[in-house]
Amino acid sequence: MKGYFLYILLLFNIFSFSQDVNFTSQDLAINTYVDGTLLTPNNIENPVLAIIIADSGPTDRNGNQNFQKNNAIKKLAESLSSQNIATFRYDKRIVKQIRKGNVSSKISFDDFITDANAVIDYFKSQNSYSKIVIIGHGQGSLVGMVASRDKADKFIALAGSGKSIDHVIIDQITQMDPALVRETERSFKLLKQGQVVKNYPQALSGILSPDLQAFMLSWMNYNPQELIKDLDIPILIISGTKDLQVPIAEAELLKAASTNAELKLIDNMNHVLFIIEGKELENSKSYNESFRPISSELITELVAFMNN
Repeated sequence: MKGYFLYILLLFNIFSFSQDVNFTSQDLAINTYVDGTLLTPNNIENPVLAIIIADSGPTDRNGNQNFQKNNAIKKLAESLSSQNIATFRYDKRIVKQIRKGNVSSKISFDDFITDANAVIDYFKSQNSYSKIVIIGHGQGSLVGMVASRDKADKFIALAGSGKSIDHVIIDQITQMDPALVRETERSFKLLKQGQVVKNYPQALSGILSPDLQAFMLSWMNYNPQELIKDLDIPILIISGTKDLQVPIAEAELLKAASTNAELKLIDNMNHVLFIIEGKELENSKSYNESFRPISSELITELVAFMNN
């Protein structure tokens, strides 16, 4: 009998939670490459729509990869939609390719921009939203800067870099293994000249192997400081003080490059939007800890900016 009552209590809790959700979820296929999830606030006409563009790698619409599950993007979308902001988040195109077993070696950074443009065009054609705001997380910040031009009403750079990817990598190599800096710089110089880089340190094979060089070159072509300078819409730059991947100095570079931007630093927030009270071990482990809530201060800042 005791177990029966516990079962009833569990069902009641689940029912109560479901009743608190004030948005409707719908899976959408924008085109052959883009699948995502639209969350629409209930009983709100012409809400603001936030399109969330994910970080680098085979990142799905929830912010997860094969060996990294934190649901950060899902939590971001649901938190915003609970505050009457419609959201659309989508899988990187490589996620669908992996699931179907037909990964293309010819994928380009420009493909990510093409996909973002397709998403924006789709929702603009609906005429159902008072504003369209792009939120780019990590690499998605760079994609969003390009796609937002002449299309979006506002842009949010969330943990976005202020330097082109070759300079980001050189900075990281400088910190990890200064002995590799000269070879890294030489390799990127050759790549920019349109040459195939054959002799590179084995430690750089993850970014300079022959099948990745065309992608890296297409990514290197975009400088975020130049892009954000030419973006003539309101811009919010947000960075966390415990971001292990993108230092706050990157956000400051973006802010310095734009007259339309405001900068918000969130104390103790890391790259996957969690608040970290401890040190680097806790920070690193959190990337695979989906039980953590994302920063409430982040949501407050985002909602205020989008509704203004």
